Amino acid sequence: MITEKIPYKIYLNENEMPKAWYNLRADMKQKPAPLLNPETHQPMQASELAEVFCKELVAQELDDNTPFFEIPQDIRNFYKMYRPSPLVRAYCLEEKLDTPAKIYYKFEGNNTSGSHKLNSAIAQAYYAKKQGLKGVTTETGAGQWGTALAMACSYLDLDCKVFMVKCSYEQKPFRREVMRTYGACVTPSPSMETTVGQKILAAHPGTSGSLGCAISEAVEKAVSNDGYRYVLGSVLNQVLLHQSVIGLEAKTAFDKYHVKPDIIIGCAGGGSNLGGLIAPFMGEKLRGEADYRIIAVEPASCPSLTRGVYAYDFCDTGMVCPLSKMYTLGSDFIPSANHAGGLRYHGMSSTLSELYHQGLIEATSVNQTEVFEAAEYFAKVEGILPAPESSHAIRIAIDEAVRCKESGEEKTILFGLTGTGYFDMKAYEKFHDKEMEDYIPTEEELAAYRKNLPKVES
Repeated sequence: MITEKIPYKIYLNENEMPKAWYNLRADMKQKPAPLLNPETHQPMQASELAEVFCKELVAQELDDNTPFFEIPQDIRNFYKMYRPSPLVRAYCLEEKLDTPAKIYYKFEGNNTSGSHKLNSAIAQAYYAKKQGLKGVTTETGAGQWGTALAMACSYLDLDCKVFMVKCSYEQKPFRREVMRTYGACVTPSPSMETTVGQKILAAHPGTSGSLGCAISEAVEKAVSNDGYRYVLGSVLNQVLLHQSVIGLEAKTAFDKYHVKPDIIIGCAGGGSNLGGLIAPFMGEKLRGEADYRIIAVEPASCPSLTRGVYAYDFCDTGMVCPLSKMYTLGSDFIPSANHAGGLRYHGMSSTLSELYHQGLIEATSVNQTEVFEAAEYFAKVEGILPAPESSHAIRIAIDEAVRCKESGEEKTILFGLTGTGYFDMKAYEKFHDKEMEDYIPTEEELAAYRKNLPKVES
């Protein structure tokens, strides 16, 4: 029998919504390594980055010291359409697992785009509009980011050009159509529309694509058209900054009920949702005010943290973007086409990479069949069909709750439910029809990709 006083869903009111984004880097003693010019290997200057990104976003990207950035009122007004998002106590899941653990999840699927990506999409579109641009270009993997950006651009009357990883373009036609409904132009990547796309296709005929490929195409499209800039949905410091609203809201909700999570779990591809979820908690950890166990969960088919190397690498397959020091598999790494979800990026956010390198966060990888087993179980018990990406976190949250049952420990677990899986039914179909296979790259395969890392002096 449930006797807890904490409600199933903890909602904040509008006045409790964050009024400023939190910059986690400000509290890091060892800052993330700077982006480097790929030709000179010198730190990228604001003027160089401004040729690709919006000016205000460049300022946010390079600022390692300002702890808070005020959220413009227009963005806060937009956030009110779907924020604050609920912090949910998973009572039903706890009961089914018969665990003493207390399980919470921050649910980011309460908007038309279906995921947390809208938090940064509206911010980046806002700054593009403020700069007087005609439109923006981007890439998308599973499609959440492309969907969110299309929605934000439609709201602000901006043109939106999306290069969608070919594998996802074919597997997720409904998400593609949502983007087109909002007026975005969607192209499977790699394509013949760009010079870099043509080169990739020539080198890898029939490739299913990767985020690295799509990034290269989107950047080329932006810099070759006046009035356009490139925007990115993960990895960059500016994106983690915008996504801090997730963690700030979660922290406020916990504080209202005097609850402190012991374990915080997030799926990890490029790092946007994980970085946003852990931001205020990691800030406390860095300042010595509290301690948390933080776990990044990635797919075994694209294991940048758990099997990558910490080195400078290109952010894209076409090698036109800056070099970033991160845990990477190699910029020309292309995940198996059998990989059904997002989390397809070859590297990890430089901020999260530095935190992982310092031992401040843990990382683990999971097979996709295990992920979908957890997704199906969660859907049956909690009534939400989760996105495949979110289900990586669900898998480990369940595993940790079972460990609590075995040990008798009463841990409090928080995980990020980044979005819904209603546009991912092809993947669920493959799982139910037992056509889904686990693919784990061999050491020989990864070693071959590592050989192509750029030579950068420490």
